[in-house]
Amino acid sequence: MRMTINRIPGLLAAALSLSLALPAAAQTRVQHIQSADSGIANAVWAGDTLYVSGKLAKSFDGDTRTQTADVLKQFEATLREQGLGMGDVVQMRVYLVADAAGKLDFAGMNEAYKEFFGTAAQPNKPARATVQVAALVVPKALVEIEVVAVRGKPAK
Repeated sequence: MRMTINRIPGLLAAALSLSLALPAAAQTRVQHIQSADSGIANAVWAGDTLYVSGKLAKSFDGDTRTQTADVLKQFEATLREQGLGMGDVVQMRVYLVADAAGKLDFAGMNEAYKEFFGTAAQPNKPARATVQVAALVVPKALVEIEVVAVRGKPAK
């Protein structure tokens, strides 16, 4: 019993020094990419992961396919500015609104999606959720997409 009691201060000191060292080593670099005139960040880096805010098409005159292609081109540019590409996208959330006739055009969204993911030039496909929503913040908007991309490390 006496040996156990004598060892406790040493164990406590070791545990304390380990617990003090862990938070510093576990901290992740966070960088917000934002402008002063926007209410949200365009994107946020957390370590090697880039979270990109939802985007709408620049023009709302087109159908779901056209708006989706426009949004994905915007993501391509945003990712390129951050040293990434569409192949680095690991997760995508798609929000679709039915058109004026009340028809949800999932096929049109998927047509545009297939131009950017799962191609011979860019074979990677992200995990994806697609949901129908009642409306988006702009009345004629038919699609909003947000993505998560990761700066990959070379495979061993």
